[in-house]
Amino acid sequence: MTGYAQARVEQDGWLLRVNVRSVNHRFLDLRVRVPEGFEALEPQVRQLVRDRVRRGHVEVALHVEALEGAAAHVNHEVAGAYLRAVQELRREFGLGPESDVLALLRLPGVVNAAGSSGGVSEEDLERLGEQVKECVETALVRLEEMRLTEGRSLCEEMRRLVAGIGEVTSQVADLAERSRPVYAQRLKTRLDELLNGGPLEPARLAQEAALLAERADVSEELARLRSHVEQFQRLIAEADEPGKKLDFLLQEMQREANTLLSKTPGLGEDGLAITDRGLHLKAEIEKLREQVQNVE
Repeated sequence: MTGYAQARVEQDGWLLRVNVRSVNHRFLDLRVRVPEGFEALEPQVRQLVRDRVRRGHVEVALHVEALEGAAAHVNHEVAGAYLRAVQELRREFGLGPESDVLALLRLPGVVNAAGSSGGVSEEDLERLGEQVKECVETALVRLEEMRLTEGRSLCEEMRRLVAGIGEVTSQVADLAERSRPVYAQRLKTRLDELLNGGPLEPARLAQEAALLAERADVSEELARLRSHVEQFQRLIAEADEPGKKLDFLLQEMQREANTLLSKTPGLGEDGLAITDRGLHLKAEIEKLREQVQNVE
C-alpha cells in the first residue's frame, strides 16, 4: 500500500531526519539512502524496515546534520589536493590568482561534520545508531498508521468486488440450468450422426456421451468459484498477512473462469449470456488481483 511518513530526532549535537515512502509491489523492494560516510548505519535501517514491512516498494532516506555549535572537521589532505589541482590548472591555462575559500569548503570531502563521518568517532557512530533506531521506528509507526487507513478502504473495495463475483457466479449457475435442454439436444444430434453411419459399439457410444457431457457441464467450475469466493471473504476478514494467499486464490478463480468460457460456445442465447458473464467475471477478478497487490 502507498504511504509516506517522516520523523526527526535532535540529540548530542546532531539532527536526524528519516523520510519513508511506500508504493504498491508484490514483494518487499527496499531502497535505502544514507549520507556519504554513514554507510555503516544502512544495515541497521534495512533490518528495522524488514521487521515491520512485508510487501511494497519502500524508499528510506536518512539525513544527518550537525547542529549549530557542533565541531566542523576540515580534511586538510583533501583540501590540499583540490588546491594543488587548481594551481596546476592556473599554470597550464594562465588563469588569475583568485581563490575562494568558501567554494573550496563546499567541495565533497573537505568538511565532514554534517555530511560525512570522516570526523566522527566510533563512539559517536554508536550513539547515532541509537538515534537512527528511534527515528526510523517512529517513521515506520506513522507509515503503518497511514497504510492501515488506506487498508480499511481497500478492504471495503475488495469486499464489494468479490461479492459481485459471487453474484455473477449465481447468475451463470441459473443460466447453465436453463441450458440443459440445449445440452441434451446437442447430445442427441451427435448420437444421431454416429448411428447413421451404422452399428455403434456400446463402449464407443458411452464414450461419446461422456465426452459431450464433460464438455457441456460447468457445475464443477461454478462450485469451485463459489468456494473460492467464500475463502476470499474469510481471508480478508481473519487471516494475518493474507496477500500472497489471496493472490494465489485469484489465480485459481481466473483459471475456473477460463474453463467456464471454453465450455459455453454454441449454446444459443443462454450460451451467449454465459459467455458475457464469464468475461465479466474475468474482468472483475483482474480488478481484484490489482487490489491484492497492495495487501501484505
